[in-house]
Amino acid sequence: MTNYGDEATVREILTRSGDTWAVVGLSNNTARAAYGVAQVLQRYGKRIVPVHPKAETVLGEPGYASLSEIPFPVDVVDVFVNSSLAGEVADQAVAAGAKAVWFQLGVVDEAAYGRTRAAGVSMVMDRCPAIEIPRLG
Repeated sequence: MTNYGDEATVREILTRSGDTWAVVGLSNNTARAAYGVAQVLQRYGKRIVPVHPKAETVLGEPGYASLSEIPFPVDVVDVFVNSSLAGEVADQAVAAGAKAVWFQLGVVDEAAYGRTRAAGVSMVMDRCPAIEIPRLG
């Protein structure tokens, strides 16, 4: 298995990239992984920003239909969309000035990884922050 984010990058994103996390694909569907991960991020002091076409308020935070509609800086973009759509989201994250992009478990786009890293933005793919953050100790 290819490692798309060494431990140092994972730690950097979780501890030093900032506390405002746009969660792309987050809705009020509590059965979806995005909802549970957003809860964990909040528990660890992160501000979550729901990004979903429905733009609904989730876990007490107002939602936006797209990254470009968020009227404040976002530090990390956590991506819960199909791999075929994820590259476009990574490009939008870079354009929005995010410091890091995180593709969830099962979300892989090697070309997007290359573009994002070439733009100087940290990136992790095929990992879950809700699994990684408790490991930091």
